[in-house]
Amino acid sequence: MTVRVVVLVSGTGTLLQSLIDNLPEEVTIVAVGSDQPGAVALQRAEKAGIPTFAEPLPRADADQRVTMRAAWDARLTDDVSRFDPDLVVCAGFMKLLGTTFLDRFGGRTINSHPALLPSFPGIHGPRDALDYGVKITGATVFIVDAGVDTGRILAQRAVPVLTDDTVESLHERIKVEEREMLVEVVTELAGARPGTQELGTEPSRKDPQ
Repeated sequence: MTVRVVVLVSGTGTLLQSLIDNLPEEVTIVAVGSDQPGAVALQRAEKAGIPTFAEPLPRADADQRVTMRAAWDARLTDDVSRFDPDLVVCAGFMKLLGTTFLDRFGGRTINSHPALLPSFPGIHGPRDALDYGVKITGATVFIVDAGVDTGRILAQRAVPVLTDDTVESLHERIKVEEREMLVEVVTELAGARPGTQELGTEPSRKDPQ
Protein backbone atom coordinates (compact mmCIF):
# COMPACT_ATOMS: atom_id res chain seq x y z
CA MET A 1 0.00 0.00 0.00
CA THR A 2 1.29 3.43 -0.94
CA VAL A 3 1.23 5.99 1.86
CA ARG A 4 0.34 9.49 0.67
CA VAL A 5 2.17 12.42 2.29
CA VAL A 6 1.66 16.17 1.98
CA VAL A 7 4.62 18.27 3.14
CA LEU A 8 4.18 21.85 4.38
CA VAL A 9 7.18 24.20 4.13
CA SER A 10 8.11 27.85 4.52
CA GLY A 11 11.78 28.21 3.62
CA THR A 12 14.63 26.69 1.65
CA GLY A 13 13.44 23.11 1.98
CA THR A 14 16.47 21.17 3.19
CA LEU A 15 14.20 18.94 5.30
CA LEU A 16 11.95 18.46 2.28
CA GLN A 17 14.93 17.54 0.10
CA SER A 18 15.96 14.89 2.59
CA LEU A 19 12.47 13.41 2.41
CA ILE A 20 12.46 13.52 -1.40
CA ASP A 21 15.85 11.82 -1.60
CA ASN A 22 15.48 9.20 1.11
CA LEU A 23 11.89 8.06 1.66
CA PRO A 24 11.17 4.49 0.52
CA GLU A 25 9.13 3.92 -2.62
CA GLU A 26 6.10 2.91 -0.54
CA VAL A 27 5.85 6.53 0.65
CA THR A 28 4.79 9.10 -1.94
CA ILE A 29 4.94 12.86 -1.45
CA VAL A 30 1.76 13.78 -3.30
CA ALA A 31 2.05 17.55 -2.80
CA VAL A 32 4.14 20.28 -1.17
CA GLY A 33 2.45 23.42 0.13
CA SER A 34 3.75 26.67 1.57
CA ASP A 35 2.60 29.89 3.18
CA GLN A 36 5.34 31.59 1.14
CA PRO A 37 4.66 31.60 -2.62
CA GLY A 38 8.34 32.29 -3.36
CA ALA A 39 9.76 29.62 -1.07
CA VAL A 40 12.80 27.83 -2.48
CA ALA A 41 11.28 24.62 -1.12
CA LEU A 42 8.52 24.84 -3.72
CA GLN A 43 11.16 24.96 -6.44
CA ARG A 44 12.73 21.80 -5.02
CA ALA A 45 9.36 20.07 -5.19
CA GLU A 46 8.70 21.24 -8.74
CA LYS A 47 12.13 20.01 -9.82
CA ALA A 48 11.21 16.60 -8.41
CA GLY A 49 7.91 16.63 -10.29
CA ILE A 50 5.78 17.03 -7.16
CA PRO A 51 2.61 19.18 -7.32
CA THR A 52 2.81 22.38 -5.27
CA PHE A 53 0.45 24.98 -3.86
CA ALA A 54 0.81 28.22 -1.92
CA GLU A 55 -1.58 29.62 0.67
CA PRO A 56 -0.15 32.89 2.05
CA LEU A 57 -1.53 34.31 5.27
CA PRO A 58 -2.64 37.89 4.52
CA ARG A 59 -1.56 40.71 6.78
CA ALA A 60 -4.39 41.97 8.96
CA ASP A 61 -5.10 44.65 11.52
CA ALA A 62 -5.37 43.49 15.12
CA ASP A 63 -9.17 43.52 15.07
CA GLN A 64 -9.26 41.29 11.97
CA ARG A 65 -6.39 38.96 12.78
CA VAL A 66 -8.42 36.16 14.36
CA THR A 67 -10.96 36.13 11.54
CA MET A 68 -8.30 36.25 8.83
CA ARG A 69 -6.28 33.44 10.40
CA ALA A 70 -9.35 31.23 10.74
CA ALA A 71 -10.20 31.80 7.08
CA TRP A 72 -6.60 31.02 6.08
CA ASP A 73 -6.67 27.84 8.16
CA ALA A 74 -9.84 26.74 6.39
CA ARG A 75 -8.30 27.40 2.98
CA LEU A 76 -5.15 25.50 3.90
CA THR A 77 -7.30 22.60 5.07
CA ASP A 78 -9.08 22.56 1.71
CA ASP A 79 -5.76 22.74 -0.15
CA VAL A 80 -4.35 19.74 1.69
CA SER A 81 -7.62 17.78 1.54
CA ARG A 82 -7.51 17.83 -2.27
CA PHE A 83 -4.55 15.45 -2.12
CA ASP A 84 -6.16 13.02 0.35
CA PRO A 85 -3.02 12.46 2.46
CA ASP A 86 -2.49 9.71 5.00
CA LEU A 87 0.10 11.89 6.73
CA VAL A 88 0.93 15.61 6.82
CA VAL A 89 4.55 16.58 7.53
CA CYS A 90 5.49 20.10 8.62
CA ALA A 91 9.10 20.44 7.46
CA GLY A 92 10.18 23.93 8.39
CA PHE A 93 6.60 25.24 8.23
CA MET A 94 6.54 28.44 10.26
CA LYS A 95 2.82 28.89 10.87
CA LEU A 96 0.63 27.48 13.63
CA LEU A 97 -2.14 25.20 12.41
CA GLY A 98 -5.64 26.06 13.59
CA THR A 99 -8.77 24.27 14.75
CA THR A 100 -10.18 23.53 11.30
CA PHE A 101 -6.95 21.94 10.11
CA LEU A 102 -6.47 19.88 13.27
CA ASP A 103 -10.10 18.74 13.25
CA ARG A 104 -9.40 17.28 9.80
CA PHE A 105 -5.80 16.10 10.14
CA GLY A 106 -5.17 15.94 13.89
CA GLY A 107 -3.33 12.81 14.98
CA ARG A 108 -1.65 12.44 11.59
CA THR A 109 0.21 15.74 11.29
CA ILE A 110 3.81 15.78 12.50
CA ASN A 111 6.42 18.49 12.91
CA SER A 112 10.14 18.65 13.64
CA HIS A 113 11.71 21.14 16.02
CA PRO A 114 15.40 22.05 16.59
CA ALA A 115 15.47 21.47 20.35
CA LEU A 116 14.78 18.72 22.86
CA LEU A 117 11.18 19.48 23.70
CA PRO A 118 9.63 20.38 26.06
CA SER A 119 12.71 22.61 26.44
CA PHE A 120 13.01 25.65 24.15
CA PRO A 121 9.77 25.63 22.15
CA GLY A 122 9.08 28.36 19.60
CA ILE A 123 11.03 29.68 16.65
CA HIS A 124 14.39 30.29 18.38
CA GLY A 125 15.28 26.86 19.77
CA PRO A 126 19.05 26.89 19.04
CA ARG A 127 19.44 30.50 20.20
CA ASP A 128 17.54 29.83 23.39
CA ALA A 129 19.65 26.74 24.11
CA LEU A 130 22.84 28.80 23.79
CA ASP A 131 21.45 31.64 25.90
CA TYR A 132 20.44 29.23 28.65
CA GLY A 133 23.86 27.57 28.65
CA VAL A 134 22.82 23.94 28.23
CA LYS A 135 25.46 21.39 27.29
CA ILE A 136 23.12 19.23 25.22
CA THR A 137 20.26 20.18 22.92
CA GLY A 138 18.92 18.40 19.86
CA ALA A 139 15.88 17.81 17.70
CA THR A 140 12.36 16.48 18.23
CA VAL A 141 9.67 15.07 15.98
CA PHE A 142 6.17 15.26 17.46
CA ILE A 143 2.49 15.06 16.63
CA VAL A 144 1.06 18.55 16.13
CA ASP A 145 -1.63 19.72 18.52
CA ALA A 146 -3.18 23.12 19.25
CA GLY A 147 -0.24 24.32 21.37
CA VAL A 148 3.17 25.67 20.44
CA ASP A 149 5.42 22.60 20.10
CA THR A 150 3.45 20.78 22.81
CA GLY A 151 2.33 17.63 20.99
CA ARG A 152 3.18 14.03 21.82
CA ILE A 153 6.84 13.29 21.16
CA LEU A 154 7.62 10.61 18.58
CA ALA A 155 11.42 10.78 18.43
CA GLN A 156 14.36 12.81 19.71
CA ARG A 157 18.06 13.08 18.97
CA ALA A 158 20.58 14.79 21.20
CA VAL A 159 23.29 17.14 19.92
CA PRO A 160 26.13 18.39 22.15
CA VAL A 161 26.63 22.13 22.47
CA LEU A 162 30.28 23.05 21.80
CA THR A 163 32.08 25.83 23.64
CA ASP A 164 32.65 27.81 20.44
CA ASP A 165 29.17 27.28 18.99
CA THR A 166 27.24 30.11 17.40
CA VAL A 167 23.51 29.94 16.75
CA GLU A 168 24.29 29.15 13.12
CA SER A 169 26.85 26.41 13.75
CA LEU A 170 24.69 24.73 16.38
CA HIS A 171 21.61 24.90 14.19
CA GLU A 172 23.47 23.34 11.26
CA ARG A 173 24.53 20.35 13.37
CA ILE A 174 20.99 19.96 14.67
CA LYS A 175 19.68 20.01 11.10
CA VAL A 176 21.87 17.04 10.18
CA GLU A 177 20.18 14.94 12.86
CA GLU A 178 16.77 16.46 12.15
CA ARG A 179 16.83 15.48 8.48
CA GLU A 180 17.78 11.88 9.14
CA MET A 181 15.34 11.53 12.03
CA LEU A 182 12.39 12.94 10.08
CA VAL A 183 12.96 10.42 7.27
CA GLU A 184 13.09 7.60 9.83
CA VAL A 185 9.91 8.71 11.60
CA VAL A 186 7.91 9.14 8.39
CA THR A 187 9.08 5.72 7.23
CA GLU A 188 8.08 4.15 10.55
CA LEU A 189 4.69 5.85 10.55
CA ALA A 190 4.06 4.71 7.00
CA GLY A 191 4.48 1.15 8.19
CA ALA A 192 2.10 1.82 11.08
CA ARG A 193 -0.78 3.00 8.88
CA PRO A 194 -0.77 6.80 9.32
CA GLY A 195 -4.08 8.33 10.26
CA THR A 196 -4.65 6.46 13.52
CA GLN A 197 -4.19 7.89 16.98
CA GLU A 198 -1.88 5.00 17.90
CA LEU A 199 1.13 6.20 15.93
CA GLY A 200 4.44 6.40 17.71
CA THR A 201 3.27 5.35 21.14
CA GLU A 202 6.87 4.77 22.23
CA PRO A 203 9.17 7.77 21.58
CA SER A 204 12.58 6.89 20.17
CA ARG A 205 15.67 8.76 21.27
CA LYS A 206 19.28 8.86 20.11
CA ASP A 207 21.94 10.16 22.46
CA PRO A 208 25.01 12.08 21.26
CA GLN A 209 28.00 9.98 20.31
